[in-house]
Amino acid sequence: MDKMKVTYEAMLGLAAEMVLDDAVLKFRTDRLYQEIDNALASGDKDTFRRLTEELKMLHA
Repeated sequence: MDKMKVTYEAMLGLAAEMVLDDAVLKFRTDRLYQEIDNALASGDKDTFRRLTEELKMLHA
């Protein structure tokens, strides 16, 4: 029984880590889109290029 408990706890830990990773990815993606929109609105080409490259790397 103890081995099953350890396995179950490990699986819960992995599931929690996956949920957290997804939440962080979504937060960072949303933030980048907002910053990209701001760069477009202000005509800041350098910032736009830097942020779009960061977004590409995030989803690669």
